[in-house]
Amino acid sequence: MEENFSLAAEWYDGTNALRHSGVLRWDGADRLTLDASGVETQFVVADLQFAENRPGQIVYRRETVPDFRLILPAELPPGLAARLPAESNYGAWIDRLGLGRSVAAFAVVSAAAVALFLTAPDWLGPRIPASWEREIGEAMIGDFGGRICHTPAGDAALAKLLDKVDPAEEKVRAGIANMDMVNAVALPGGQVLLFDGLVQQAETPEELAGVLGHEVGHVRERHVMTALLRQFGLSILLAGADSGVTNSVFGLAAMGYSREAEREADSYARARMRESRISPLGAAGFFERMAKQHGDPEEEGSAVLGWLASHPSAGERAEAYRDAARDGADYPPVLSEAEFAALKSMCEDDPDVEEFGFF
Repeated sequence: MEENFSLAAEWYDGTNALRHSGVLRWDGADRLTLDASGVETQFVVADLQFAENRPGQIVYRRETVPDFRLILPAELPPGLAARLPAESNYGAWIDRLGLGRSVAAFAVVSAAAVALFLTAPDWLGPRIPASWEREIGEAMIGDFGGRICHTPAGDAALAKLLDKVDPAEEKVRAGIANMDMVNAVALPGGQVLLFDGLVQQAETPEELAGVLGHEVGHVRERHVMTALLRQFGLSILLAGADSGVTNSVFGLAAMGYSREAEREADSYARARMRESRISPLGAAGFFERMAKQHGDPEEEGSAVLGWLASHPSAGERAEAYRDAARDGADYPPVLSEAEFAALKSMCEDDPDVEEFGFF
């Protein structure tokens, strides 16, 4: 047995968006301990799964905590490196089955999916188990190619904003993607991304609360799989990850929901904002400003880009948010000026985030 040792490590504990820094201790056998200023987390090596390689780093996840991420230096002591899970060739379950059996399984699934997924997305989408949806989301976009921005202050501000619009005990996962597009997406597996271009367009945290609440509404109302099945059919389920992150980004950004689903998501957002005493006037102002800058989807000849393109009339939405404001209500700020500034500067201040590029 090798002598125990410790090394610097970073990790996300799977309960919030905060990045922890500390040391990883190995007992030389099967037990690992993460220590952040005296707060320890223990687990066994067998609980780890390989996630991805980054420049100079290896990322692992835990089987028992799906959102946990452990970031270690690429150069590890030989004894520990031999114990940790190796990179898989095709994906964990494909490696277990073998490529030939996996291809055969894909063929069987394809035949069933053509008959079911593409003909009945409205009733099938909400019935797909959440665990399946999470695995599809991980296979398609993972951590968005390292383009998710993180800073301690920004992560804390985003977590606070998310808590306001998603009071459920099991939170939707939210992030800000380093992409200069006025867009936001709800992804399979309960993930929501605000693109940095949209964050920069927001003038108040209440505007972001409206957008974030809307995307959370798509997740909670189980709209995501319905739209995914309708838009891409079986191909994105089987080959979405193979098309590359950039293709997936634009495919997901173009994924359209029905007008009814969009209104349901807006209704969800307004309900959560009312419960959390967040002014809906910020969201109303955002939609009005975007309509003036990019045009209104229901105006003939308008060319609305990004997040507004597949949604109901911006004027209709602004009016609904304005009508939701209570006369004489005293709405406290949802974030402080410093917290809002931390969200706005998140991607610029993160030295490790990948730059977005078309090529």
